[in-house]
Amino acid sequence: MQLWYQLVDLLPFAWAEPGSMFFMKNALLAVLVISPLFGLMSTLVVENRMSFFSDALGHSAFTGLAIGAVCGLVDATWAAVALSIVFALLFTWVCEKSAMASDTVIGVFSSTAVALGIFISTLDGRSFTKFNSLLIGDILSVSVEKIGLLALILALVVVLWTFCMNSMTLSAIHPALADSRGVNLWMQKALFNCAIAVVVTLSMTWVGLMVINSLLVLPGAAARNVARNMREYTLLSLLAAVVCGIAGLMVSFYIGSSTGASITLLLAVWFFLTFSQRERRR
Repeated sequence: MQLWYQLVDLLPFAWAEPGSMFFMKNALLAVLVISPLFGLMSTLVVENRMSFFSDALGHSAFTGLAIGAVCGLVDATWAAVALSIVFALLFTWVCEKSAMASDTVIGVFSSTAVALGIFISTLDGRSFTKFNSLLIGDILSVSVEKIGLLALILALVVVLWTFCMNSMTLSAIHPALADSRGVNLWMQKALFNCAIAVVVTLSMTWVGLMVINSLLVLPGAAARNVARNMREYTLLSLLAAVVCGIAGLMVSFYIGSSTGASITLLLAVWFFLTFSQRERRR
């Protein structure tokens, strides 16, 4: 981390002065790790028409945190990660075994998860207020250990994308063709859903449950407006997530707004700009 702090000290900002505001420097590093994760996954979230899946995963992660708190765990994050992965696998299995549309299955799981989370967190008259911070998030509270964990997840996601991107994209666009070419559709979906589950759960505390779904949808949706091929699609989604992530952090610091909300609003502006560019091309 000392090398990172030395690099940040070179930036022309008051908070970047040596020996000061380490929370902001940590937050910037967290954004640089989290944003590429959202940018990479956003394209497949859009192509799989799973825009609200991350929302449902956030609810299951909240339930996991509530269970961990009731069980007296010092760090309930791992309980949330475990429950989110189980949730993602169950979702994949139900979609595979039923003829219901994915948005219907997402609605069933999402409503069940949030109801269970509220039920557990308020059991025996407990107060729900201690979970309020999850709704908005606070990236300034991110720890160095969690940044390292997210960096590891980013490395694993990059490896997954390197080896499975083509088959995952084909599975999303044309499942029948993918199946005819020997692609294991269930395994592809399970891997992708579990990856989203881990990313959403680990970043929910800092980004906020209210906007985390938007961060997984807007980069890919904006890139789709102007991209001419899959390479541009992925690159533009990645760049939008990173640039708006950094800009949103700066905006939130200087005007005192929520970081997650600031990033989301900038991504929304970018989406409408790319949409207007798309309309001009017609």
